[in-house]
Amino acid sequence: MIVVKWFNVGKIVNTHGIRGEVRVISRTDFAQERYKIGNVLYIFMGSEPPIEVKVASHRVHKSFDLLTFEGYDNINLVEKFKGAMIKVPESQLQLLDEGEYYFHEIIGCTVVTEEGETIGEVKEILTPGANDVWVVKRKKGGDVFIPYIADVVKQVDVENKTITIHVMEGLLDE
Repeated sequence: MIVVKWFNVGKIVNTHGIRGEVRVISRTDFAQERYKIGNVLYIFMGSEPPIEVKVASHRVHKSFDLLTFEGYDNINLVEKFKGAMIKVPESQLQLLDEGEYYFHEIIGCTVVTEEGETIGEVKEILTPGANDVWVVKRKKGGDVFIPYIADVVKQVDVENKTITIHVMEGLLDE
């Protein structure tokens, strides 16, 4: 039996209009690529087998991605998708350039200083604009926010799930 590893792309939170558009909160690193017209996505609803859909349209409205799927051009056809997860199989992940990482490769990594002191584990990634910020849960104390910039992040080893950082003044202050 072949085991497929699935990756979350987003969650369908509602319908939008009457023409089969769904409102998605994205959890993908590359929304513009993932939602390209013609791309195949999979909708997971509870324990049912995934439903394969093909993107017919994509646009951004407020903080949501709005999608339609081929053959689902009516609100009555997509109403059942509310609350469902959109996923892709590992085979659809594209290769990234050096120094680029998927969120799932970074989340869960142990962050250590250049001196070997363990800071904690990356629990989430924020994307505020200029650069990503990795939220590190410390063993004791509050979270640490690590900007993904060359001055701070010195080495990322996704194989061993470790990230080495240079501690700049004020970075670890509570």
